[in-house]
Amino acid sequence: MGSFWWYITLKGPDGSEEALMSAADLAGSCGSEIQELPEGVRIRYYFLSSNDLGYWQMRLLEALGDGVDVEVEDSGKLENQQWYRVCEEGFTPVEAGRGFIITTPWHAQSCGSDRIPLIIKPGSAFGTGYHESTRIALGLLEDAREMLGPGFTLLDVGTGSGILAIGAIKLGAGTVYARDLDGTVLPELRENLELNHLEGAVQFEEGDLLKGFQHRVDLITANILKDPLISMLPHVHGVLSPRGLCVFSGLLLSEREEFLSALEANRLRPEKESSQGDWWGVLASNKA
Repeated sequence: MGSFWWYITLKGPDGSEEALMSAADLAGSCGSEIQELPEGVRIRYYFLSSNDLGYWQMRLLEALGDGVDVEVEDSGKLENQQWYRVCEEGFTPVEAGRGFIITTPWHAQSCGSDRIPLIIKPGSAFGTGYHESTRIALGLLEDAREMLGPGFTLLDVGTGSGILAIGAIKLGAGTVYARDLDGTVLPELRENLELNHLEGAVQFEEGDLLKGFQHRVDLITANILKDPLISMLPHVHGVLSPRGLCVFSGLLLSEREEFLSALEANRLRPEKESSQGDWWGVLASNKA
């Protein structure tokens, strides 16, 4: 890891605080600071030096989407190695679903919980567990396991840090596949598997959603964004087993009706819904 951190400072209008904070985890930010202004709000995001500044700027713009009118105030390099410890302390253990607790490696021994630990090292890949959409997906994963029983096969689409794949294995999944369009997530996925003593338990392949996937699975998990989720729906039946289920997350509550209509159009039945803050997810079953 380098001896510096990148930072990007944005200014947004009044009422944009939640969207700007949510973008931190979606973009892979290691930490953020927010400041209320007489008119609007300012937020500074910090990013790892493992990628260049342009990479993080693109990740942040994609995470914000078109819904927030923001101004880039400044960006640059922070030569402050003490920030690493500050960043580490910011990732305290967080509960998810009915039985998970998400923790970093440096808090794993002291989190003191009887929940199932998911040990995730924060990095550039999405899925630290601190975003509502990830916690929604983990809760729906528990519901899917209750319906499928142990030994189910899983495909995690857009796996990122691998947190959903790891959660599935700890719930009793058998064969687990993981895909991501960005092959650079593989080192982080492997590291997180090792931290959870699950080396070699996930079969990873670089790929675009379901395109070219050659296996049948009992469960698909996808914590991404609305547009790629909807584009994936017509191909779901070619991958799911007859008893198959899907966990879809990364959606806003405002997108619920549109996505439910897309499920119906693609012969998928909503079985359970979950929301946290402005975020929403759904567990759907195979109607075919």
